[in-house]
Amino acid sequence: MLFVLIALWAIAAIVWLSDRNAAINRWLGGVAFCGGAGALAAVLDFQWLPVMAEAGMNEVAQQLLFRLQAVASLLSYYGLPYCFVLFAVAYRPAQLPSRLKAVLPWLLLLPIGGCLLFTPFYTEMYPVSFNIVVWWAVPYILYGSVQVLLKRDIYGDFSRTHWIVCSAVLPPVLFSMVMNYVLPSFGMLRMWVYNTWMVGLGVTVFVIGLFTYGFMGVRVLVDRRRFDSTLRAVTSGTAILNHAIKNDAGKMRLFSEKMKAYAIETGQQELLADVETVLNASRHMQEMLQRVHRRTEDLVLKVEEIEMGRLVRQTFAAFEPALGSVRLSMEIADGWICRIDPAQTSEALGNLAANALEAMKGGGELVVKLSETKRELVIEVRDTGPGMKKNEMSKVLEPFYTTKGGGSMNFGLGLPYAYHVMRKHKGMLQLRSKPGEGTSVFMTFPKRHIQAVKRAEIPVEVSSAHG
Repeated sequence: MLFVLIALWAIAAIVWLSDRNAAINRWLGGVAFCGGAGALAAVLDFQWLPVMAEAGMNEVAQQLLFRLQAVASLLSYYGLPYCFVLFAVAYRPAQLPSRLKAVLPWLLLLPIGGCLLFTPFYTEMYPVSFNIVVWWAVPYILYGSVQVLLKRDIYGDFSRTHWIVCSAVLPPVLFSMVMNYVLPSFGMLRMWVYNTWMVGLGVTVFVIGLFTYGFMGVRVLVDRRRFDSTLRAVTSGTAILNHAIKNDAGKMRLFSEKMKAYAIETGQQELLADVETVLNASRHMQEMLQRVHRRTEDLVLKVEEIEMGRLVRQTFAAFEPALGSVRLSMEIADGWICRIDPAQTSEALGNLAANALEAMKGGGELVVKLSETKRELVIEVRDTGPGMKKNEMSKVLEPFYTTKGGGSMNFGLGLPYAYHVMRKHKGMLQLRSKPGEGTSVFMTFPKRHIQAVKRAEIPVEVSSAHG
């Protein structure tokens, strides 16, 4: 049980620290903490209290540990179903009135308060009245499990993390429901000793998920910090480089213009051609550096109130002459008024469009969708190109990484720039791709942050165009 205690409290700490303000993480951490509290009660019961009794420790210390055991045991029995059902409500928000949502945590406490007030207090054999607790704890856990399983509107790699969450959380919680509540209500006591194996399985899934696709945003947080630090380094580096080269290129241009004037005056055509070459190289060098600098400089959003669907249409309309035989399909949920930076958002969308068209090499289908979930607006850009391998997917957001050959002005900054724009809007940029199946990129805007308001109930419009 000591392993269960350490593992569950470590998981609770990881989940809590990954995002302190997220209700999902707060309640899931509570589930792990309450499970660990049950393990603490078992450790005290089986190990520490017997050792203290044999060692002749004073009665006061033993009573303190006994009370700690009682509190830990009650926290486990009452807290686990309570935290789990609130985690499920946060994970898949139910359609409830705002006032009911505010008081829901308090309403769900009523059965716990009733049990504490009107049932016998803790004993080692009967820590709770199982034949009463089972009638609210089991419905809490069953309802929460259904809520988690029925979650929809999952995009990109988050569909994988959803099933990792289901595999790591649901089996241990459902197993503990049977061992901690159902069987004891029929007189089969202390069945919780068998929870160790199922908790061990859940911890294993958690660890594997943490280091592959992520768990409750933890892997995403690590990657996000890595990309942010990389972008900061590139931003400062290109700013210094831009300043230094701009000065030297200015000197080159100044003296080259003098040499050009002298060559024209004296009629030296060969010298004039050489000077023109130097001037062109100088201009090209500055142009490339400015393009890099514009894509990597720290963005300052100029927020305006715009209609998101119109912005998406206008951005992709500019690419219609370049479509060739690519078929463009658009599914736009109109009427969403948002406060975003239209220039930066359009530029980021343009980068995704350019990447998709280049990947399809003149033929295929480009699908653009603007859809909504409970909390987010999502723009999806999907192509039918060759797709990417897993090792390429892990690098595409790194500045200067590119899967495209040739192209002197291709610096591998399109996706990092789009990622940077989404981070500034407190949103996410997610990718899904498989070799031979094309690539989908999702720009996810949190409705709350961009103050999204549906002004008119306009049906989703489906249109298509051929270049």
